[in-house]
Amino acid sequence: MSIRVGNTIPTLKAEAFLPSGKFESLDLARYKGKWLVVFFYPLDFTFVCPTEIRSFSEHYDEFKRLGAEVVAVSTDSVYSHKAWVEHGLGPVKFPIIGDTNHAISEGFGVLLPEKGIALRGTFIIDPNGVVQSAVVNNLPVGRSVEETLRTLQAFQTGGLTPCEWKPGKETIKV
Repeated sequence: MSIRVGNTIPTLKAEAFLPSGKFESLDLARYKGKWLVVFFYPLDFTFVCPTEIRSFSEHYDEFKRLGAEVVAVSTDSVYSHKAWVEHGLGPVKFPIIGDTNHAISEGFGVLLPEKGIALRGTFIIDPNGVVQSAVVNNLPVGRSVEETLRTLQAFQTGGLTPCEWKPGKETIKV
């Protein structure tokens, strides 16, 4: 399985740690009909990862206003996610998948098999389950959640957006 821009995501089920503090088997297909942002991060209890997760959580209501859901994925277990949230990271507003068998990370092409961890991948998936955007950073550099929001809004226009397009600006008329 290799998921790329333009592909429809297959059925992907995995155990997730939920904002409620519970564990649940989560299928990404449950988000069909909504925009979905899936982001991968390397490991719990690290340095750059908490800055990204906190930022996605701080911007979560903006994603919701845009009709989008957010799901995080790392190769750590759901038990590690729970311990991290409860003893350091703080509350998170979205599910965090424990991809311990690496199937989801490998499918999205972000797995570093020699390290057993994921790169920092961000994927925007439309309501039909089609991947519209894929951005992958190497381990040391965190991503911009504001850029993810801008890109989501650009896709939601349904039009052509020029370089440096911002919400509220004109799209290109053909």
